[in-house]
Amino acid sequence: MTSVVVAAVQAGSTLFDTPATLVKAERYVREAASAGARLVVLPEAFLGGYPKGLDFGVTVGSRSPAGRDVFRRYREAAVDVPGPETARLADLSAELGIHMVAGVIERDGGTLYCTALFFDPLAGLVAKHRKLMPTAAERFLWGQGDGSTLPAVSTPYGVLGAAICWENYMPLLRQTMYSKGVEIWCAPTVDDRDQWQATMRHVALEGRCFVISANQYLTRADLPEDVHPVQGDSPSTVLIDGGSVIVSPLGDVLAGPLRGTEGVLLAELDLSDLDRAHFDFDAAGHYARPDIFTLHVDESPHHTVHPKAT
Repeated sequence: MTSVVVAAVQAGSTLFDTPATLVKAERYVREAASAGARLVVLPEAFLGGYPKGLDFGVTVGSRSPAGRDVFRRYREAAVDVPGPETARLADLSAELGIHMVAGVIERDGGTLYCTALFFDPLAGLVAKHRKLMPTAAERFLWGQGDGSTLPAVSTPYGVLGAAICWENYMPLLRQTMYSKGVEIWCAPTVDDRDQWQATMRHVALEGRCFVISANQYLTRADLPEDVHPVQGDSPSTVLIDGGSVIVSPLGDVLAGPLRGTEGVLLAELDLSDLDRAHFDFDAAGHYARPDIFTLHVDESPHHTVHPKAT
């Protein structure tokens, strides 16, 4: 295969209403597939929601009863992996014959994780990546992933990997994924700043990979009427202004950034560009200098309790 059409879905979750968000996801995925996309990427925290502007009643040293109730609603909106929502996405992937990478809020025991799920049209849910380091106030909502969920997923179009939002600023994570041979780098995000565009172009250029960044477009209308975001850096009706983008292995923007609306961003990737780009740079190969630099990665799962057979 010499080329493939890919898509970044830019849309906002309906906070606390995962069934409604799932309907929206299906609509946009079908739109992307009908336009020829064989790989579709959904934004960070799309199923489960990104609660932009909510403070959950947290101040240093205390949590409010009202904030605990907002968290209860947030946790109820999260998804089990696997679970009914992932089964529906797997069925959609199979029906349309496409690969998908979807951002979700995963519920596991008493902890939530910001997770990217990988779907194969033949095998269903094949892998997941949990965000290693939630950013700033995200840390009182989400747990930290460990090294056991750093997949590199083979597809007919190339090897897929994912880094979620500000994980893309973690140099050692990037180097780890480059060493796994990632060719299509999926970056679900909620970062709508202009600076994010430079980050996506840098990752593509450094990793010599295609980058697909799917962002939410979120407005106050996507929030329940009884939820009022704290006034801060998003005082307007738009809480997250998109910026989804698709970039080539030499850092050229192929599509986007898309702003000011929901929609599907499409680009046709010339897969031969992967070979062309590695002519003069390979971060995990001839530019790596293993005689000087070494990175050790613990990819084992970490559990608090290890039952011992008697």
